[in-house]
Amino acid sequence: MGRIHPSTSFLNLVFFLFYFSPVVLSILSQTQTQTMNNLSKNLTGRIPWTGSDPCAWKGVSCHPANSSVVGISLYGFSLNSSDFLPLVCKIKTLEILDVSNNHLSSIHDDFITECGKIKGLKLLNFSNNNLGVLPTFHGFDALESLDMSFNAMRGTIDLEIDGLVSLKILNLSFNGFSGSLPTKLGRSMVLEHLLLSSNSFDGKIPDELFSYENLTWIDLKNNILSHPIPTNIGKLSKLETLILSTNDLTGEIPTSLANITKLSRFAANQNKFTGSIPSGITKYLTSLDLSYNTLSGAIPEDFLSPQQLQVVELTNNKLNGSLPTKVSPNLFRLRFGRNQLSGNIPSDAFVELHNLTYLELDNNILTGSIPAELSSCKSLALLNLAQNRLSGVLPQQLGNLTNLQMLQLQLNNLNGTIPTQIGQLHKLLTLNLSRNSLSGPIPPDIANLSILNFLYLQGNNLNGSIPTSIGYLRRLLELQLGENHLTGDIPSMPENLQISLNLSSNLFSGSIPRSLGSLTSLEVLDLSNNNFSGQIPVELTTMQALTWLILSNNNLLSGEIPRFNLYIYVEYFGTNLTNNSAQGNPTANTGSKKGIGVGVTILIGSVAATFLGGFVTLLVVLNLYL
Repeated sequence: MGRIHPSTSFLNLVFFLFYFSPVVLSILSQTQTQTMNNLSKNLTGRIPWTGSDPCAWKGVSCHPANSSVVGISLYGFSLNSSDFLPLVCKIKTLEILDVSNNHLSSIHDDFITECGKIKGLKLLNFSNNNLGVLPTFHGFDALESLDMSFNAMRGTIDLEIDGLVSLKILNLSFNGFSGSLPTKLGRSMVLEHLLLSSNSFDGKIPDELFSYENLTWIDLKNNILSHPIPTNIGKLSKLETLILSTNDLTGEIPTSLANITKLSRFAANQNKFTGSIPSGITKYLTSLDLSYNTLSGAIPEDFLSPQQLQVVELTNNKLNGSLPTKVSPNLFRLRFGRNQLSGNIPSDAFVELHNLTYLELDNNILTGSIPAELSSCKSLALLNLAQNRLSGVLPQQLGNLTNLQMLQLQLNNLNGTIPTQIGQLHKLLTLNLSRNSLSGPIPPDIANLSILNFLYLQGNNLNGSIPTSIGYLRRLLELQLGENHLTGDIPSMPENLQISLNLSSNLFSGSIPRSLGSLTSLEVLDLSNNNFSGQIPVELTTMQALTWLILSNNNLLSGEIPRFNLYIYVEYFGTNLTNNSAQGNPTANTGSKKGIGVGVTILIGSVAATFLGGFVTLLVVLNLYL
């Protein structure tokens, strides 16, 4: 779901068309031809302008009717001097000027004086430069769009822009402005898009801002704004997008926002809002993000029911009560994780959610079983129900979610066996069923998950042997099978394993397989708390990436520890192994450290799972939005 940036307005689109469309041959006046030639000479060696017809030059657009230059783009030519700008101002028919993505550190004074006199100049784009000062604009009576984002401008804003009587789009995002939000943004009050994100503006959102009643887009994210949102924000009846994320705003969400009939997107995540969710807030919205605040109370029953609603994010609040049962069939993304929600997951709510792609209900107090009706969500790519109190068996219908890329059900009370239908999830990257009460064998069908990166099954009651087909998971980076009741021979493991192979706290016996030495990319190997016997295979010393080998509490292991590289930490307490290496491997063999192997490995696995699982989540989410 891509979103066109507000500064890509009609004017920008017009510029895009003439910049990339076939050139219209025009015959310029002698005066404009000479001016363009002078500009070309000034920029010699910096831009690829050749030929006798300026209208055929890259980035130059001419009007076919009156044979005049109307647009110039000098985008991305690494220009570092603004001495060419006064020459541009001699083109009196200019409507659009784009000098973005260069290295300009200042704007020539004559540019403000002379270009301010051009009657038809509508768009200026100085974004992605090194400008340090916002100039005071005089003239520019027709200017509708000003983009000076991604620069290094600092200080406060007072009257620098107020003279722009036709200004509709202002983008000053990603600078270093400070002080209060500016309120003088064009004396004609026709501003429609205001983008001031990623600066250091502080204080409250001023009431004067709401005098610009034509505003349709406000983006103030990533500043230091505080105090509550003014209640009279409801005056902005044309507002379509309001983004206030990542500030220090406090108080309750104003109920007046629910009265703005055109408001489609409201994002105020990562603030300090308190109180309950206002009734009717989603009545007109398609996207709402109030995550990472301190909102409390129950979620209104009609909160998810508006038909146009697509995205709702309430992660990391203090919401309680049950989940709403009436849900918009157009819902695309639903994130309610890290709250205090209780009760069952309503089965009927998900029957018609064919567009639902991201469902996150983790870290709540949800009980009951996982609804088989979730299998109706055919578009689901992420399903996270981890760390609740869910019980019952894993529905075999989950195998119908063939678009699923991440399945996280860890830290619940699930029982029964792992259904063989899990092997139908051919797009799965992460499968986490750890810390439940699952029993029975690991199904061989799990080998059908050919692109799986992370497999976490530790902390269950799984029994039987590891299926030999596990070696077919050639993209697997981490395998956690510890704390089960697994027995039998250890098969050949996927040679691409890198992070950790945890087989600890099972019932494995016999010799340590020599085949483990082929895991040359593996960093942590944990075989502790089993019944392995005999000597350590010398092949393990060839594991080039290994940093930690945990063999503790295998009391039948004996013999001398082979010589490992100095950076490899070997734990062998609770065994009969001896360390007589002249090099003196860094080892641990003291009673005080008994049990550290399992605990530390669990910690490593948890940290790795959190970090890498989050990373995979990010990749999946980005993939969904690109």
